[in-house]
Amino acid sequence: MAHWHAFAKLRLHTDDTINLFKNLTVALGVEVRKFAKSTCHAFSTHELPREASARIRREAKLKASGKGKLGGTGGPHPKTFNLNTYKMHALGDYPSSIQRFGTLESYSTEAVRPGLPP
Repeated sequence: MAHWHAFAKLRLHTDDTINLFKNLTVALGVEVRKFAKSTCHAFSTHELPREASARIRREAKLKASGKGKLGGTGGPHPKTFNLNTYKMHALGDYPSSIQRFGTLESYSTEAVRPGLPP
């Protein structure tokens, strides 16, 4: 992951670095899936105390408005590593995006508001 991150943060890419980045992305995908399949099952993980208290507050607010479920436990819920997130899915698009649009600091996705100076 550290190598992948280093390639993602490079400010100047060549065809060779893009090809290395693509190969590294494939290898990272294999390793992450292997991690999810074997290592994750060996550990019992739960919500952090702040995550549990935030969830309890949300549930209480919903219950007070009449939209929430009744019951539930106040303790930390089990958490598992989830490969089915946009963040994990988007990792594979980084090399081609850099090749197509340039490195991340060379453009902005910020919306331009009319009437404001550039």
